[in-house]
Amino acid sequence: MDIETTTLETKAYDSKAYESKSGIPHDAVVTHAEMMRAFEAFKEGNDERLALEQKRAGDALIEDKLARINAALDVQQRKLDDIALKSARPAFGGEQKAARSAAAIEHKKAFDAYMRGGDAGGLATLEAKAMSIGSNADGGYTVPVELESEIGRRLTAISPIRSIAGVRTISGSVYKKPFMTAGPSVGWIGETGSRPQTSSATLDQLSFPAMEIYAQPAATATLLEDSAVNIEEWLAQEVEAVFAAQEGTAFITGDGSNKPKGFLSYTTVANASWSWGNLGTIASGADGAFAGSNPSDTLVDLIYALKAGYRQNASFVMNRKTQASIRKFKDSTGHYLWQPPAAAGGRASLMTFPVVEAEDMPDIAADSLSIAFGDFARGYLIVDRAGVSVLRDPYSAKPYVLFYTTKRVGGGVQDFDAIKLMKFAAS
Repeated sequence: MDIETTTLETKAYDSKAYESKSGIPHDAVVTHAEMMRAFEAFKEGNDERLALEQKRAGDALIEDKLARINAALDVQQRKLDDIALKSARPAFGGEQKAARSAAAIEHKKAFDAYMRGGDAGGLATLEAKAMSIGSNADGGYTVPVELESEIGRRLTAISPIRSIAGVRTISGSVYKKPFMTAGPSVGWIGETGSRPQTSSATLDQLSFPAMEIYAQPAATATLLEDSAVNIEEWLAQEVEAVFAAQEGTAFITGDGSNKPKGFLSYTTVANASWSWGNLGTIASGADGAFAGSNPSDTLVDLIYALKAGYRQNASFVMNRKTQASIRKFKDSTGHYLWQPPAAAGGRASLMTFPVVEAEDMPDIAADSLSIAFGDFARGYLIVDRAGVSVLRDPYSAKPYVLFYTTKRVGGGVQDFDAIKLMKFAAS
């Protein structure tokens, strides 16, 4: 039976009633239902392909159908991601205004005057009272706390690594974290035996400098003069995408030079030879591919390369192409290892662990590190320096007004035992 993947029927149930009970948007419920049906069609088509392969025969029509269904699954996942992002954005308006303190309202009015007309007097007075440093007419003015928090929330919603990593806000330019490279010596002793002195713990520290990331959106005079336009919301929307894209790349592959150091930029060693300061790897069993037989066995090896204390909060991180390859894997009982989100707004899972899509992860190739698995909340740390600054520039791109917006972000591995990588190599 041919399966049409471009038009997936909508299941006959009262999804609006479900929405009212669970708080999940109606379109998210419908999209999730379509995704579930697409996955059932994918399994049926893949089973047909496997049956033909066992007979040592191929069928181009089935391969084409399987590819179309796989693409349909990706489309439904993107729709769910977009809906989740939209619902994660808090509303602007009356409720927030009612909750503002007098100082916050004053700061917002001063910031609005600066953004719309370049009047910096109010901001300069407020920041002088607050004894703010690094925020002046040359370096820019600090945005209201609400806008700073909003930018942070939006980045968390659309940046895959930020959504699972540990995040810490700092007031300085560098965050230093001490850790033990070796614990104190201990030993068993008899009741009357002598107690020799033991060695002390060995301490070291990791440093996470906060680097500057910037965006420079432009606005027309008409936009700024329109009192109906929420300037804070406009600025947050303008910078969120570019900040998230730059951060997402840096947290994975950044070299640490004027940017965070990504976890793929650290030295890697075979997990059997792991030592602190390196990330352990598990070989896939073939150069640039999974092993020809029992390919999912290496995924099991990757999971159990992580200590039990880290596995309970672990996630897989890979890009969409790698995930599409893994969708075809089954266990010994014939069940698919990859499963779509159990509910609208959830994540897909692989062997019961969440799958985080990060398009900056490399495609499967010879010696590529295309799959990461670990407890990223403990393994990778993102540091945000408090404060987002905006410098208004009405001269460089007339008739547009440029808003040079900066924030300081750093990142790096904080626990080298909490993240493992799959290396696509024979050994």
